[in-house]
Amino acid sequence: MKAHSHPGPCKEINGYRHRRRKPTKPASTSYSSHYPKPAASCGGGGGSSQAMASSSTPAAVREMQKDLEVQANALSKIQKDIAKNHQVRKQYTIQVGENELVLKELELLSDGANVYKLIGPVLVKQDLAEAKANVKKRIEYISAELKRMDRALKDLEEKQNSKKESIFKLQQRMQAVQAKA
Repeated sequence: MKAHSHPGPCKEINGYRHRRRKPTKPASTSYSSHYPKPAASCGGGGGSSQAMASSSTPAAVREMQKDLEVQANALSKIQKDIAKNHQVRKQYTIQVGENELVLKELELLSDGANVYKLIGPVLVKQDLAEAKANVKKRIEYISAELKRMDRALKDLEEKQNSKKESIFKLQQRMQAVQAKA
């Protein structure tokens, strides 16, 4: 018996080029490394269903671990957002305090006092009433931002608690599945 010959010295299998060697034995029904072996049928054998059940448990655990990792990353992102919110809120609180001090100083001045505003490198003369109005508007704006930050912080903390709870439940499910195995 003569082995099969192919046109050309190389053959592409699954995206890889293989050079065929001359067979040392006549071709038989055994499978070479170039061709996949047919899958064994999962007919009525009792051992195959048992192997399938035990292999699905690690697959379920792996899936739970992936889900746990995704949720842990989401929790980490929420915690970073909370930290950023605290930092911005701290800056706004400092700004409100500074502006309230400026307003108190402006209240102490008489109506004819000279008030100057620093714009870039230049001091520009400004009306006292206009300066007070600007500082009051700035305080209102920053206070509104603080309230907005408080609402956002409350929302983020609720999300954080919810995510922690779902992670805890997932960990309990994973432990239960692993205990069964």
